[in-house]
Amino acid sequence: MRSKNQRLLGVALFIITGTIAIASGSVPSHMDTELLAVPRTWDDAALSTAELPLSFASASPIYVGADYYYRIPERTIYKTYPIYAPAKEPPGYMSMLEQQDPQTDFDPSALKSDEDWARAGEAIFDTPVFITPIADVGNPEWYEKTGMPIARDGTIPFARYVVRQKGRVELGIGSCATCHTRVMPDGSIIKGAQGNVPIDRVLAFTYRARLGSDLVHFGERIRYVAPWLGADDPGAKIQKMSRDEIASLHEAIPPGVQARHSTSPFYPVQVPDLIGVKDRHFFDRTGMFLHRSIGDLMRYAALVQGVDVLARYGDFRLVDDVPEPKRFLRYSDAQLYALAIYLYSLKPPVNPNPFDADARQGETIFKREGCGMCHTPPLYTNNKLTLAIGFKAPADHLSKYDILPISVGTDPNLALKTRKGTGYYKVPSLKGVWYRGPFEHDGSVATLEDWFDPHRLDEDYVPTGFRGYGVRTRAVPGHRFGLDLSKGDRRQLIAFLKTL
Repeated sequence: MRSKNQRLLGVALFIITGTIAIASGSVPSHMDTELLAVPRTWDDAALSTAELPLSFASASPIYVGADYYYRIPERTIYKTYPIYAPAKEPPGYMSMLEQQDPQTDFDPSALKSDEDWARAGEAIFDTPVFITPIADVGNPEWYEKTGMPIARDGTIPFARYVVRQKGRVELGIGSCATCHTRVMPDGSIIKGAQGNVPIDRVLAFTYRARLGSDLVHFGERIRYVAPWLGADDPGAKIQKMSRDEIASLHEAIPPGVQARHSTSPFYPVQVPDLIGVKDRHFFDRTGMFLHRSIGDLMRYAALVQGVDVLARYGDFRLVDDVPEPKRFLRYSDAQLYALAIYLYSLKPPVNPNPFDADARQGETIFKREGCGMCHTPPLYTNNKLTLAIGFKAPADHLSKYDILPISVGTDPNLALKTRKGTGYYKVPSLKGVWYRGPFEHDGSVATLEDWFDPHRLDEDYVPTGFRGYGVRTRAVPGHRFGLDLSKGDRRQLIAFLKTL
């Protein structure tokens, strides 16, 4: 008989769009290999060296083996359809969908070029991981309470309708597009960007609307608990909160920031921009996963889409026992390869900011102040890791990983008190900051102007991005670089950064 944890596991993994969901290019510039064949995703040897250990090294995750992974059934990629906000849906749209026959949308035998693979990869990017009956996407109150962005064409591009059976239209959620799609102020869509779906506010709406306390607490445990941290385990603190308090905890997290799986709603993380991912050497804000090849990106994508819930952390497992593989679905190696090729092919949108006199002077200030030491052109990152306050790098790390052995002094909790806690933060790229935000690893400030405001170091500062549940004012510490510039110099530096 299945345990209670097994029965609830699918419910707890991803609660994204107002309901419960149950599971039913070119080569990176720092790599020399050619993309001659589809790599094997779950390579035990490659995976064993792909992650940095946690700062609490004995709790570093150990994943299921290839034998288990390849017994998980492959996911069928169905054709998906846009979701329209209320009053934006074309007349007869749902009736039209109900008349559609199920169609698959991935045929690797037809893919002959990188362009073919990239087009197929976009379908994978949009493919929901979980399927659920249609729920709040037609509820005006849901939009009002969550602040869900609506694109110029009337769609919400973070989820899709799926037809797996003629006459039955279902809601698909939890795709790559859910987190990595941005609706701009003019209603245009940037795929792959730092997303701005209000995912934690949607989660809070779900908690308040239809989930009991037991299920809320179980879901939070699966997502966040880290018992090896003892009294510092933020997941244990959540277990003592009421359902409404937990909902409020998530409501305090703004779009562009997420309490993603294995972080914490106390220490959420800025959603990454995937445009330019081909040039990044580490994944996660804490640099937890190495990017050495396209196979590493495929492995990371597989973990992100749910396989990491089966990990063992020292003597601790998130679930009491490992379920049968048939209880899950996974992407095929070809599907993950197509996704990776698509991500490598992503290009930034046209930058509307002119390289004018202020920007030219800002570039001079950028060079004069030594910003390029960490944010090295042309990528505007040195692709290194920096130390979180209070963490001392083990001696062997300095030879294994690309570490700049300094700390810029930002809040260390994400890097030390979560399941993503390596003790490091990666140096972010400054490319594309004109369309991104909020900024800092936990999105504490909404704009570059806020980031260069010296007042953010003061305890009476009101963060313009993530503030925290019940927090009225707090300092946003660290990264003092640029704070002692004159107002004019700061304005010109920002003008330059917005051209990148």
